Amino acid sequence: MKAPTRWGRLVIRNERLRQILCWAIHLYIRFVYRTNRWTVEGGDLPKRLRAEGRPFILAFWHGRLQMIPMAWQRLAPIHMLMSAHRDGRIIADSVQYFGVQSIAGSTRRGGGAALRAMLRRLGEGDCVGITPDGPHGPAMQASLGIVNVARLAQVPIVPIVFATSRRRVLGTWDHFHVALPFGRGVFLWGEAIEIGRDGDEVSLERARLRVETSLNDLAAEADRRVGCGAVAASLSSGAIGRSSDGVPAGLAQSEHR
Repeated sequence: MKAPTRWGRLVIRNERLRQILCWAIHLYIRFVYRTNRWTVEGGDLPKRLRAEGRPFILAFWHGRLQMIPMAWQRLAPIHMLMSAHRDGRIIADSVQYFGVQSIAGSTRRGGGAALRAMLRRLGEGDCVGITPDGPHGPAMQASLGIVNVARLAQVPIVPIVFATSRRRVLGTWDHFHVALPFGRGVFLWGEAIEIGRDGDEVSLERARLRVETSLNDLAAEADRRVGCGAVAASLSSGAIGRSSDGVPAGLAQSEHR
């Protein structure tokens, strides 16, 4: 993670400037949503779970976080696990405009309070959103944390991804996808992943791999549908070298299709 610039530190420390930034981010997300032509696949699954009164964990990669609030559409009360780091605070303040509440912490370390908060919210019937590769990666590799939360709460994990035909992939650790306006977009929901209460180490690792594989397969398919398959394959495989067009994968890339 790069150290913030002088202006970045000023925004982080100044409450009013930070709120203005978060308001602008929220407006941009709405603008991108309204100016792209969207398709949704698998959206009946979360609606069915909610109709049955079942809470669940929403899983999505850190780098594909931007448009997730627009897929959720206030389907149910949701609490998103956010890093207490400066970036996490900005994300938390931005998504609150979409009715998304935040839980500060991590599934990897120092997460005892966060775990208890997530279990409490799930026990109350609300949903929880987790980026299983957050807050610091490796990108697109799921940790066991999300599986353990699902096991303890006895709720399913529902994967979701988005992709847009026009986007900018940043050179950050998570290959953050900045969706751009005036293109095509897709939301893909995956099948629910159930975790047994008494799973051993092997079965939990198998479940972790299933979460990771599901998200990566969905991401590759979403990219293919909007015409960005080559880039998605490079990112989901963890390749560091060059993409098929010869651009170093670690550099920001613009795509206009």
